[in-house]
Amino acid sequence: MERRRFLVKAGGALVAAGAAVAVDAPNVIAQPSFNWRLAHSFPPSADVLDGGAKRFARIVEEMTGGRLKIQVFAGGELIPAFGVFDAASQGTLDTFMSASYYWAGKEPATQWFTAMPFGMNAQTQYAWYYHGGGLQLWEETYAPFDLVPRPGISTGHQMGGWFKRKINGMADLKGLKFRIPGLGGKAYAKAGVTVVLTPGGEIFPALERGVIDGTEWVGPHDDTKFGLHKAAKYYYFPGWHEPGTTGEFAFSKKAYDKLPKDFQRILDYAAQATALNGLAEYETKNAIALEKLKAETKGKVEILQFPAEVVRGMRKLAAEVVKEEAEKTPIAKKVHASYTKFQALISDWADISEAPYHQLERKA
Repeated sequence: MERRRFLVKAGGALVAAGAAVAVDAPNVIAQPSFNWRLAHSFPPSADVLDGGAKRFARIVEEMTGGRLKIQVFAGGELIPAFGVFDAASQGTLDTFMSASYYWAGKEPATQWFTAMPFGMNAQTQYAWYYHGGGLQLWEETYAPFDLVPRPGISTGHQMGGWFKRKINGMADLKGLKFRIPGLGGKAYAKAGVTVVLTPGGEIFPALERGVIDGTEWVGPHDDTKFGLHKAAKYYYFPGWHEPGTTGEFAFSKKAYDKLPKDFQRILDYAAQATALNGLAEYETKNAIALEKLKAETKGKVEILQFPAEVVRGMRKLAAEVVKEEAEKTPIAKKVHASYTKFQALISDWADISEAPYHQLERKA
């Protein structure tokens, strides 16, 4: 008898539980899904960047169980390469991948988030974003444009660029037409260079036809894929203008705010994972491409170090430019103060860590 009562009660409990599951089931099934479009500023031939955008989309889709799908468009496929900022700001594009220094005309402070002449390298730049207040300042800078920024792929230390004629001193820079963005470009302008800002996919034809006399892009991997070694002979280092160039992901605030919190965090961590993988990929592919460039272009390409006079001269001009740009808006002044303070902090540590280690490594 007791056993029968037990079975009856247990059966009733199971029925109730089943009913509860049935009631809750529609809530599970009705979880919202999202379809986003991401446009970036780079040609498909920039495989690390284009591939990074696709990797980001894949990570997000996998981590959300297919409930947030992102369709990726390379530069110019959906929107002009330099039109992505405005499109996302206006809410007609969900997200983009680019480089913040392209938007200097909208707000000078944006330039600090990509690269600073004679500034920090990739690892210290990331340290500033995540542990030195840099990301909070980036968010503050983009807030008036209804954008939510996140650090993207870093190219690492860049090369100084390709020149059609040899650079022996500061005088050789005067009159050159050179493709270069950011604060480095403004410093070159002070040296008498005519600075041109050209999307990546248009650089080779401009260099080949003589529309420009030289260009910088990234490093051996991208540069040789673009064919720049076929249009200019002199390849200079170091890239004083961009020692730790970092790209960006930026989300339309309108689209971002519609997402549940867990999806927002997934976007954040997917951006971090993509950035780390992209930097590692660039380091590897640049090393491989450099060896290949040396082997295949003997007598055709000269890989040269900038003369000391040029480095000194450009350091002086870059300092003037940075000071001028920092005074243009209150947020630029605030970002500059944060950046320089953090760079000084990191430099003290680097002086007894990375710098002496690399010297010892070379001597070993």
